[in-house]
Amino acid sequence: MSSRQRIPVFNRELSWLAFNARVLHEAADTRTPLLERLKFLSIVSTNLDEFYMVRVAGVRRQVAAGFGKVGRDGVSPAELLDRIDERVREMGAEQARILEEEVLPELAHHGVRLLQMSDLDASERLAVNAFFDSQVFPVLTPLAVDPGHPFPYISNLSLSLAVELREPETGIEHFARVKVPKSLPRWVPVRSLQYLPLEDLIGAHLGLLFPGMEITGHHAFRITRFSDLEIAPTEEPEDLLAMIEEQVFQRRFGEVVRLEVQRGMPAQLRALLLSELRETEDPEMAPLTEREVHEPGRLLDLGDLMALSTLDLPELRDPPFVPVTPPELRDGRSVFDVVRERDVLVHHPFDSFPATVERFLDEAARDEHVLAIKLTLYRTSGDTAVVRALTEAAQAGKQVAVLVELQARFDESNNITWARTLESFGVHVAYGIPGMKTHAKVALVVRREPDGIRRYVHIGTGNYNSKTARTYTDFGLLSASESLGADVSELFNMLTGFSRQREYRALLVAPVSLRERLIGLIEREAANARDGKPARIVAKMNALVDGQVIDALCEASSAGVEMDLLVRGICCLRPGVPGESERIRVVSVVGRFLEHSRLWRFENGGDPEYYLGSADWMPRNLDRRVEAMVPILDRALHPRLEAVLNVFLADNRQAWDLHADGTWVQRRAGDEGEQASHKRLLCESWGMARTFGAGREAPTVATAG
Repeated sequence: MSSRQRIPVFNRELSWLAFNARVLHEAADTRTPLLERLKFLSIVSTNLDEFYMVRVAGVRRQVAAGFGKVGRDGVSPAELLDRIDERVREMGAEQARILEEEVLPELAHHGVRLLQMSDLDASERLAVNAFFDSQVFPVLTPLAVDPGHPFPYISNLSLSLAVELREPETGIEHFARVKVPKSLPRWVPVRSLQYLPLEDLIGAHLGLLFPGMEITGHHAFRITRFSDLEIAPTEEPEDLLAMIEEQVFQRRFGEVVRLEVQRGMPAQLRALLLSELRETEDPEMAPLTEREVHEPGRLLDLGDLMALSTLDLPELRDPPFVPVTPPELRDGRSVFDVVRERDVLVHHPFDSFPATVERFLDEAARDEHVLAIKLTLYRTSGDTAVVRALTEAAQAGKQVAVLVELQARFDESNNITWARTLESFGVHVAYGIPGMKTHAKVALVVRREPDGIRRYVHIGTGNYNSKTARTYTDFGLLSASESLGADVSELFNMLTGFSRQREYRALLVAPVSLRERLIGLIEREAANARDGKPARIVAKMNALVDGQVIDALCEASSAGVEMDLLVRGICCLRPGVPGESERIRVVSVVGRFLEHSRLWRFENGGDPEYYLGSADWMPRNLDRRVEAMVPILDRALHPRLEAVLNVFLADNRQAWDLHADGTWVQRRAGDEGEQASHKRLLCESWGMARTFGAGREAPTVATAG
């Protein structure tokens, strides 16, 4: 802060762990349907996997390098590792308790069970024996560990069995590792809705893998490796492609940052695994210690519970719903005819992705008047309609250019495949600006019309991914605005060519102008508050980390600006500090859908401005990524955006308030009754919530039970 000592902030990693604890709470909450509770248990585990692969691995490297500087959050790297470990162990114990003492017993009442071999009768044992012989045994590769067989390479996040053996004649003990293959289903069906974990099936048949040996014990274990990419600067796209392919390959050999072992593993076996893993590590990295050994429960890799959470038991899941087609796009007219008349706002998953974004691109591919299509591709789904539209357009002779982001974390291999597929169909593929990720979500369609060339744009907050569009909340704007069309054209010129565009007519673009414009908008609210004008900020995002933005927000709070910040995940700002941030309120909504949209509202002295787009308030988004935020120029769309923000701010079921001491407290319904934002958005169908949406049908929402 410019005139006084900056207030302390929350540590980023500990704030993320608090977010994952809120996800875990959804699994603990008995108001959540049973199979959805199983889903949240799965998400907690996959979240933690990525957290260790990237964030914890980075902190361990700081410690190994002797970096002991205490940041603004007051936490040194060494202290942070200890605090992470403490919190993760608490979370792991709670996760195991919820699964083993609550969710699985309750699922058993509905006929859904995870069995052990001892639960099987004779006929069932014969059936699983036959399955093992025909489907599992041929895939397994037992790996011995002795002077002639070094400790085997263990792949990241793979589940393995540590097997203890003894020679009957000599009593000599041995150790071996058997990998539980990912190519086979984790849950082996035994009876209707009843399954045997694959590792238990393998464990019961180890004698077939080691004939003549005595099996004295076996326990599951799993390791996590450092998996972030370390990309050196390069000017050539071909070099970047080759470098990322090499990095993805090398990721397999990253240092081990976590060892998970099955509950009850003997101490000597734990010690053996730890010792052998240490021997395989780079001596320059922080050595593995008992702190890196976690014992979460009987079952490891709970991310695989996601498969069970999709069982066809409607009474145990969230009520199904059918996304609707926005009323503007229902009359059978071309998307271009509609958008030429007025901007169209879409809100997924409540508005159908296929009926809006995919339709926009599909019509562009088939329309004989369309000359060119350009699009950024950060993450996409499998056999996607988006990619099909792009390839169809290229084959029809249209100019198609796609910016494929090769550095989208853990989607690198997938995106390399898509890049080569698109190129094989004649699509011009670019990889963006060296040293920066392209995170902007933009599409441009250039069309020849009777009055000349017209540009149509889609600017969104989410990826062009039909799968996540069903489970993530995201906004998108379809527009034929001349200024937006010109801005998006120039943005693509920057991404695919040598343009060094610094000024845009309407778009806020990172890294060239977004930080400056955002700080300016916050400071304008502060100036308005000092002048006695209406001043308020409501902003929705995934994360708030950037120190400069935090300082500007606190300055604005001190000037009298009221703020409501909807921050799903990490929030480093400490709200409610008297004299500093007392006018700032932070709310996190965690529920059925993943809150992914970024939406800002600035009061602007009584003439509110709205922005949506791809950027969170983090250094990486403002300085090291290409991002695009778009002002909503069509005032007819403002009431809908206001309604969305009000729904989230009024939530008393899925919402959590952040306090100045760092605690998150879930809201509870009072006399007003429960107001769950996702349920309201589904049931109100938006058409009933906005004054200009008369005649819009409500989405089909089935009731459970």
